[in-house]
Amino acid sequence: MKKKLTGFLVGSMALVLAACGGADDAPATDEPVDEGAATGEVQTIRAGIGLNSEHPQYKGLERFAEIVEENTNGELVVETYHSGQLGDDRSMMEALQLGSQEVTVPSTAPIANFVSEFTIFDFPFLFPSNEVADEVLDGEVGQQFLDMLDDQNLVGLAYWENGFRNVTNSTRAIETLEDFDGLTLRTMENDLHLDAFRALGANPTPMAFTELFTAMQQGTVDGQENPNATIYLEGYYEVQDYVSDTRHVYSPFVFLMSKPFFDSLSEEHQQIVRDAAIEAGQFQRELNREANAEYVNNLEEEGMTVTQISDEERERMVEAVQPAIEKYAERIGEDLVNEVYEAIEAAQE
Repeated sequence: MKKKLTGFLVGSMALVLAACGGADDAPATDEPVDEGAATGEVQTIRAGIGLNSEHPQYKGLERFAEIVEENTNGELVVETYHSGQLGDDRSMMEALQLGSQEVTVPSTAPIANFVSEFTIFDFPFLFPSNEVADEVLDGEVGQQFLDMLDDQNLVGLAYWENGFRNVTNSTRAIETLEDFDGLTLRTMENDLHLDAFRALGANPTPMAFTELFTAMQQGTVDGQENPNATIYLEGYYEVQDYVSDTRHVYSPFVFLMSKPFFDSLSEEHQQIVRDAAIEAGQFQRELNREANAEYVNNLEEEGMTVTQISDEERERMVEAVQPAIEKYAERIGEDLVNEVYEAIEAAQE
C-alpha cells in the first residue's frame, strides 16, 4: 500500500513499522508454511522400519528418498533407518504422532491398535491374490481407510506390501489343521491374530519383532509367521526347521507420515512426498514379489522343509477361524466389512 510521505519523520516511522512487522495489510493465507522452502533451509525426513537393509521394504524406502530429494532439489532430505534402529512399529508410530519422527511403514496389524477398522486387513484368508489386493487397496476402499488415520495425527500416503504370511517352526511340519495343536507361535500385537491362531489350536505369543530371533534360538517360542522374504532375510532358517505355505494372511504395509510434519509442508512438497510414496510403493511391491518367489527356494537350500497345504486342509483352516472373523466383523461394523468383501469380489470379476 503506497503512502504519500509528508516529512522525513513520518517516512522514517513508516519504515521502522514495516521492518518490525507493524503493517496490518499483509495478505492472509491458510496455506501451510513450508519453512524449509521459504528460507532455503534443508528439512530432514527420518524414515524408520523394523526390517533389515536387504529387505524390499528398505529398498523401497531408499527409492522414496531418491525421488523426494531429486524432485525438491534437495530441500527435503530423507534419512533411512532399518532393523528397528528408531524403535518397534508401535513406538515409531507414536513418535510420528508426537512429531519427533517423520515416516514409518508398518504392517496393518499394529496400526489396528490405533485405528481398529484396520483389523479387517488381518482377517485370515481375506485376499485371494496379490492382484486383487492391489486393486482393492489402491481404490476407493483403500483410501477410505487411509483417511481414518488423520484423527490419529498420522497421514497415510500409500500401501506397500509385506505379502502373504507363512508359518515356520522347529517342532513339526504343518500339513493339516491338527498340526497347529500346542505350537507356541510368536505373533504381532494384534487381538485378531491371537484369536485366529487360538482357533487353529496354537498358543500365540505377542512379541516385539526385534526379540523374535533370540526367542526362537532359545526355544521361548516354537515358531512364528511372516512372508518368505522376511523369513529368509532375517536368517530364521538358522533357528527353524519347517516352513509351511499357509498363506493365512495377506499383509500390506502402510506408508505413514507424521501429520504435524506433513501439514507444515507447502502444497507442492506435500504432493511430491505423496507421489514419491506411491511410486516407490510400486517399485517395492514388484521387488517384494520377486523376492518372495525366490526366497522359498533359498529356504529349502538352507535346509528347511517346505510344506504345501492342500486345498482341502486350507478350507478346514478357513472354517476353523470363521468364529474369530465373525467376532471382529461385528466390532468393526458389518457395513464396512461388507464393503470390503464386495470390493474384493468385484476385483475378481
